[in-house]
This record gives sequence, C-alpha cells and structure tokens, in this order.
Amino acid sequence: MAVVGDLRVLLRLRDFRRLLAVRLISQSADGVYQVALATYVVFSPEKQASAGAIASAMAVLLLPYSLVGPFAGVLLDRWRRRQVFLYGNLLRAVLAALTAVLMLSDVPDQLFYASALCVTAVNRFVLAGLSAALPRVVDADRLVIANSLSPTAGTLAATVGGGLAFVVRLAGSDSDAAVVLLGAALYLGAALASLRMARDLLGPDPDLVRPHLGEALAGTARGLAAGVRHLARRPAAARALAAMTVLRFCYGALTVMVLMLCRYAWSSSESDGLALLGLAVGISGAGFFVAALVTPSAAGRLGPGGWIAACAAVAAVLEPALGLTFAPVPLLIAAFILGLTTQGAKIATDTVVQASVDDGFRGRIFSLYDVLFNVAFVGAAAVAALMLPGDGQSVPLVVMVALLYGAVAASMARFGMQ
Repeated sequence: MAVVGDLRVLLRLRDFRRLLAVRLISQSADGVYQVALATYVVFSPEKQASAGAIASAMAVLLLPYSLVGPFAGVLLDRWRRRQVFLYGNLLRAVLAALTAVLMLSDVPDQLFYASALCVTAVNRFVLAGLSAALPRVVDADRLVIANSLSPTAGTLAATVGGGLAFVVRLAGSDSDAAVVLLGAALYLGAALASLRMARDLLGPDPDLVRPHLGEALAGTARGLAAGVRHLARRPAAARALAAMTVLRFCYGALTVMVLMLCRYAWSSSESDGLALLGLAVGISGAGFFVAALVTPSAAGRLGPGGWIAACAAVAAVLEPALGLTFAPVPLLIAAFILGLTTQGAKIATDTVVQASVDDGFRGRIFSLYDVLFNVAFVGAAAVAALMLPGDGQSVPLVVMVALLYGAVAASMARFGMQ
C-alpha cells in the first residue's frame, strides 16, 4: 500500500491538488470525446461505417500527438502554462461544441474531421504542459513519485471518461452529439479549475533567455535528427523500437478488424455492437494491467529482449488460432492475450531504451518513440482499410499479422540484445 501512502503525502500539497484536478477533468473529457468520435464514425445509425472511415478517425485521434508533440515544448517554454490550461481547454470546449453541431448537420465529412483534429492537436499542448508544470508544485524529493502517480491517475480518468461515454450512449442518448457536448462541458470545467492557480505559478520563468522561435523550432528538428543518429549507434535500442513498432502495427490492424466485426458481424443492433466493443476494450485493458504485473519478473528471467520475443511468439501462435474463427468469444480471449503481449513488450522496450540510450538523448529518443508508436497504429488502420471486407472477416489480414508477429519473435530471439 506504499502507493496509497505516497498519494496521501502528495495530496497535502495544495497546488499539486489543483494541478491534478485540471489533469483529471481534462483527461476525463479526452476519454469522453474520443469514444464519442469513435462511436459516431462506427456506430451511428445514419452512417454505414467503412474501414476507411475508421482509419480516418484514428488518424485524427493519434497523428497530432506525433506530429505536434516534439515541437510543443518550444512553445510551452514561452507561454504561461496556467494560461495554456485555461485557454487551451476553453478552445477545446468551443471546438468540441462545434463538432457536436457538425454531427447534427449535413456537412462534408472533411469539416467534421478538421474540427476533431483541432481538438486533439490542442490536447498535445495541454498534456505536455501538465508534465512541464509538475516540478513547480512538487519539491524535488517527491518529484519521482509525482511523475509516477499523476500520469497514471490521468490515464485512469481518461478510461473512466470513455466508460462514461459508453454508458451515456447505451443508456438512451440518441445522439453522439450529446456525448460530445458532455466532453465540451468537462473541458470547460478543466478551464475553470485552472483558475484556482495563480497566473505565474506554473512558469516558465519570465527572466530566462530563450532563442527566437524559428531558431528553437529548427533546433528541435536538428535535435531529433541527432537522436536518430544516436539510436543508429545503439542497436539493442533500435531493434527493440523496431520490434515495438511492428507489434503496434499488428495491434492496430486487429483493432480495426474487431471494430468492424462488432459493428456488422457480431450484432444485430447498434447498441449490441457498442456493448461488445466496450467489452473488448475492457478485456484488452485487463491484459494491459496483467502485463504490468508479470513483466518485471518475466523480463528479469528472460531479459528484456527475450521477453519481447516471447510476447511476439505467443501472439504469433494464438492470434491465428483464435482470430480465424471470427467468433466473439475466441476473439475476446485474443483481445486479452494481445493486450498482455503488446503492453508487456512495450514495458520491456521502454527498459531497453532507458538502459541503452545516453541520458542526454533520452528525451529525443522517446519523442521518436512516440512518433513511431502512433504512426504505426494509423498506418495499420490504413492497411486494414484496404484489406477488410464489409463485415470485417479477413483471413489474409489475420495471416499477415501472424507472420509479422512470427518475424518479430524470430528477429528478437536471434538478434535482440546484440
């Protein structure tokens, strides 16, 4: 129960409580908004969702994190972070409300996606700002604990928000726009919560000398390029990142397949399909949780590279055995197994990168990691869109993913930590 004790100590700090409140409200709104967007694209009665539409939605949700993320810090070092939380969340509230209006209007899909893209792009600044502001409200001795607990609490808040969106949608709301408006209200609540902190509390210090914006942006790009060169000289880290990118691709392709199966093959109504999707997400999340419990001991016995190979090998065997049935129960079992193996491999990859990369390059390497992680998922959705039939049952897709898992397992078993 050490975690409970640590959290109790942190919650005695007034400014930490207030910053945490902004995080929890903001990320719960993210969960609501993202689920509302996904259900609108996939499960709205007036839409006949295609794998291409799902791929577009995933691009909207994930690409801003990768494309904007590495450069967000340059601007966050120039803007008062409290103001980023205030105006960023106000802007997201307005944009989310606009998204709801577009859902109810007969407008081209491009306008809807543009509105949603703006919401998720602003989110990158808010999340980065929350991390950058943490040292301003926690002393150095407690910073490691705060860095562990605060993002975890935010992830749980996003999960709860997503669950709330599912509940509201299944409880009788006839419109995804109503769920989006709930997200807009939560964004507004996060903006108001930020007003409880002083304007200059969260920094940055106004007297620090900073390069001109153009020079800083160019420096960030050069830094990322230097990170790539550094990674090329660290083969263990490079192989782990490459393996994780392929595993993320596999997970993304199967996610799109399950979405299509829930919508068309496994249910006779929109509500039944949505309930099945919620169950699949929850079961996969349980696999993520179990991975956090078993990975430390498994990676200790097998080594991080060996554990990545084992995770990929298990997926290579069980994914086609369960997936080719295209039946709900086997694929829900597969969702748990793939959640466990994907997250287990990610934890091991994080360990390899942290151990292999010089401290001065870790930030840049993890920025590249973030880009690869999300681009792989979006790329998988695009490939799945080309391969999946209307009901989501694709033998070639399942076989392709199994072969990719097998290739990762063989490569990491042979070369993993060399």
